[in-house]
Amino acid sequence: MRKRAVVFGNVGQLGVELTAELDERGYEVFGSDRAQLDITERGVVEQHLAEVDPQVVFNAAAHNQVDVAEQEPQAAYLVNALAVRNVALACRQVNARLVHYSTDYVFDGRAGRPYTEDDPTHPLGAYAVSKLAGELYAQAYLEAPLIIRTSGVFGPGGLHTARGNFVEAMLRLAAEGRPIRVVQDHIASPAYAPALAARSVDLFEKGVTGVVHVGGGAPVSWYRYAQIVFEVAGLNPELRPADEREYRTAAHRPKFSALSNEKMEKLGLEPMPSLEWCVRDYFARRERYKKP
Repeated sequence: MRKRAVVFGNVGQLGVELTAELDERGYEVFGSDRAQLDITERGVVEQHLAEVDPQVVFNAAAHNQVDVAEQEPQAAYLVNALAVRNVALACRQVNARLVHYSTDYVFDGRAGRPYTEDDPTHPLGAYAVSKLAGELYAQAYLEAPLIIRTSGVFGPGGLHTARGNFVEAMLRLAAEGRPIRVVQDHIASPAYAPALAARSVDLFEKGVTGVVHVGGGAPVSWYRYAQIVFEVAGLNPELRPADEREYRTAAHRPKFSALSNEKMEKLGLEPMPSLEWCVRDYFARRERYKKP
């Protein structure tokens, strides 16, 4: 009998890739988004998992509007923390493994180097607090959850999401024909959704538990990221470096939040591909994700 997997947040950039990866590996996949199943409703989650009786649940659902969370902290906490509690409790009832996704924002960015799983957390805002709380709920209610921290997820599925992704934002700004300013003093490790999905299933199938970082690999500034996008796209807009002083936001973001993948690689997983390769693959896949 085929293994059954549940994917919450299946229409997001990561969710669509998880669904495809699991299907390719022979799983029977039960995906849902918030319109179909609201994970903030504990009874609904418990009923769904009881009916499906899955071996694994991938929770890719999240409230990831970082600045909005500063104005609506309760909404972020409900989805990113309390809903994780609901999922964890439901997983415990049916003896399903939980793979939950967290973020580089649980760190304050002051280390000046890629963060490891052993580094102390220090969230700087409401979104980051809610995501760290989600990790703690998963660990509190389950003996062996797998918590994957990642960074700046982007994938072709972003064509269909309301907020898109960084690549699509850069293409949109380039089409407007005006100078583009992107911060060069914030460093991250953007993760390509198809690669992240593949590593996620690898980790589950290896029986890995605890916290594992799966970032994009090499640290990169958002300015350099934009340069790569335009180089691959064959575009030459007027791109100018900026710093955080020019773009004050409601949320305080970590300045250096790149993640170290050393633990993942020591577990025998293939390293994440370079950002340049990922952006090229993104454009190669992009057409098939466009709506008719």
